[in-house]
Amino acid sequence: MMTVNDFLKKNKIARFLRGLDSTPLLLCWATAVFYAFFCYYLGKSPTGHSGYYTYTLQALAWRNGQVSLGRDYPWLELAVFNGDWYVSFPPVPSVPLYFLTFIFGFSTPDNLLVKLYVLIGCLSVYHLLRKAGYDKPAAAAFALLCSFASCLLTLTTDGAVWYQAQTLAFCLTCGALCAMWRKRPTLSLLLYALAVGCRPFNALYGLLLFALYADQCSQAGRTLRSSILRLLPGLALGFCVACAYGWYNYIRFGNIFEFGHNYLPEFSTQGGIQFSLSHIPKNIKNFFFRMPFSLEEGGWTLQRFGFCFLIANPVLLMLLIWIISDLIHKRFTWLKGLILGLFLLHLFLLLMHRTFGGLQFGARYTCDLLPYAALYLALPGRRRSVHGGDIAALLFAMIFSIFGAASILL
Repeated sequence: MMTVNDFLKKNKIARFLRGLDSTPLLLCWATAVFYAFFCYYLGKSPTGHSGYYTYTLQALAWRNGQVSLGRDYPWLELAVFNGDWYVSFPPVPSVPLYFLTFIFGFSTPDNLLVKLYVLIGCLSVYHLLRKAGYDKPAAAAFALLCSFASCLLTLTTDGAVWYQAQTLAFCLTCGALCAMWRKRPTLSLLLYALAVGCRPFNALYGLLLFALYADQCSQAGRTLRSSILRLLPGLALGFCVACAYGWYNYIRFGNIFEFGHNYLPEFSTQGGIQFSLSHIPKNIKNFFFRMPFSLEEGGWTLQRFGFCFLIANPVLLMLLIWIISDLIHKRFTWLKGLILGLFLLHLFLLLMHRTFGGLQFGARYTCDLLPYAALYLALPGRRRSVHGGDIAALLFAMIFSIFGAASILL
């Protein structure tokens, strides 16, 4: 008589199911339960339609064979050029909405999309760390630190145009890093090219992807010719995506590098300067040294226009601590140095922006820096299991992020 163990040994499907990692499913379940309660508390629909539906308007314009919106929507940030109105953001977030408009029409589920984008990014970080040798609890804890336990949590409460761009960029960038770590360069470069179409400064991650690929080829003993040939499909796909961006920009603004932000009235006619070195001192003061709370009207109030980004994103503070520790213990490699250099360059470019993100919890633009911490964790030199300090940091970050999101929205 066949026992259960004999059945499991002989049945391939049963063996496959038994070998599955259930942690990603647990993360998905926990995320769904959390948002069910959190959105109920906030009085917001977790799957609703945002009032800042710029990308939906662009998707509907595409369906009509148009690249302009044809009229003004005064509450949205629209580029004004040659008497017409255009979306002033890179176009990739409109691609999934284009398909969703065939199902939902105008009322696309923007609020759900931003949650899914961060969840997929979180799962990508989890798989990256598992592939790098982390045990399941540690991989899950650090994946949460790099995603929901940060400024990103606030962005997932509303599917506004700005939040869609940043959450989808996070999702695609983490996916690109995970794919390259798993030696899938074609998929990695495609995801990377799409991420740049959400947040152009994420182009800096391309240097890390090529560095990872070169390191993998060196360790595998591949010849230069075979390494280049294996990279060609991904380069071709990325080039096609870049050409699509250039073509789309040219037919709208006559410039292949212009996504439209420079034609916002605040920069084109009202005298504002989008990027300038003169913005850096103010942004450093606000987003390096400003504390989270201020004393107003007799009570302590959360700073609604940003504060120290290291407090809002504890994993970035931990990243700096890891770097210092690696320098002290002589574990600092050239790849870690590249991560640090690109992190600082990316931060410098963001600091040149006039608003650094506007109304926000913490420092919204620094969400673009979170994938650097995820990749640094994957490199040698870190403990592959979780300890008490990691759990404490995760709990603090989650509680503070939840409090911040609720304070901004209520």
